[in-house]
Amino acid sequence: MRIQLSNYRNIVILTVAGVSAGSGLPTYRGTGGVWMEHNVAEYGTIEALHEHPEKTWGLFGPMRAAVRQAQPNAAHLALARIEGVLHPDQKFLLITQNVDGLHQRAGSKAVIELHGDISASRCIDEFCKLPPFVDVADHAAGTPGCPACGKALRPGIVLFGEPIPALASWIAKRALRDCDLFMAVGTSGLVSPAADMVRSAAYAGARTVLVNLEPTDPDNPAFQEKYYGPAEVLLPQILQV
Repeated sequence: MRIQLSNYRNIVILTVAGVSAGSGLPTYRGTGGVWMEHNVAEYGTIEALHEHPEKTWGLFGPMRAAVRQAQPNAAHLALARIEGVLHPDQKFLLITQNVDGLHQRAGSKAVIELHGDISASRCIDEFCKLPPFVDVADHAAGTPGCPACGKALRPGIVLFGEPIPALASWIAKRALRDCDLFMAVGTSGLVSPAADMVRSAAYAGARTVLVNLEPTDPDNPAFQEKYYGPAEVLLPQILQV
């Protein structure tokens, strides 16, 4: 069950919502999931942001409090630990769909956030000179204005209908091209980007590993190995330097 990480030169790990479930944050699908409890399909889109920004803030703003209260769990800490002790000639990249920032709070450095950061705000106008900034307010009273140009501010996350930022996508694809170990954690592995990434890694000849709470039907045959259980329990057991 243990993976001897010293055997690999280019390690890529993808984490999805399941890695933060042990920190008390909901996953996206299933009972109690964000998509089940909130109207994400209606107000979590780029169209809704432009038409009803207050509704988008009403959806995502309150999530900031839950993220602030959450603490990194043993899965986050295990990933930070291995990054810190790998040999200098080993490459490591942690790609996450999560927007909670828990990997960075656990100490991870080489992190690519595909979907942004829920604790950041930025101008709705992509040409505005205001850089994204840390914003703890949930803006329940209404849509905040940009201090630089006066237009609306928006949550610093990727909404439905928006592409993954070009730089994040490029870095992830470049790492997958050369990886010899790929792990996906906290996901079924059946939908993008996990499904696309494991295919790319398998094509590159990498060892492919899935860590998920439970089996899925069907499963993804591109994963050579599959381990089932809570990420905060399994990752410290599986990862060995």
